[in-house]
Amino acid sequence: MALEHALLVALSERPAGGLELARRFDRSIGFFWHATHQQIYRVLARMESDGWVSVETVAQHGRPDTRVYRPSRAGRRVLAAWLAEPMPMETFRSDVAVKLRGASYGDREAVLAGVRSSLADHHARLAHYEQLAKDYPDPAALTGAERDQYLVLRGGIRLEQFWIDWLTDYLGLEARSARTSTTEGSA
Repeated sequence: MALEHALLVALSERPAGGLELARRFDRSIGFFWHATHQQIYRVLARMESDGWVSVETVAQHGRPDTRVYRPSRAGRRVLAAWLAEPMPMETFRSDVAVKLRGASYGDREAVLAGVRSSLADHHARLAHYEQLAKDYPDPAALTGAERDQYLVLRGGIRLEQFWIDWLTDYLGLEARSARTSTTEGSA
């Protein structure tokens, strides 16, 4: 996936100015597709020159005019074509996994501190996702874009639960191993 596709999805949900789009991106799509505000603005400019978005200048009172972006006909065709492409198998690339595997070759306590910090971050993100899920009190009644948003949110919740379970298992096994080593050392 390219950032262009993520932006076309966000703009299909609701046209926006660059700053609003960047903020919305941070609160939604940005959880699973990271982009800086600079990248978003750079890509929007390229999408405009490629004809994938149309831009309307909107006057604002007491502030500079804003440029509101929306997918153009060409942009909607590009998005539809990309959505129809086969989905590749997701790859798992994780610094955490490599550090866990390499903990025996360095400062194990530093790795464990990192695991605890990561675990706290995943708990916080899970709480955020669960709060967002309250906006969908009757998931079975959802249709269209709302259903799609909810299902992606459910995926995010499950992914955070995976991370919490895995890191908790790692810390638990590590703690049991440390206790066993201490008991054996004092015997």
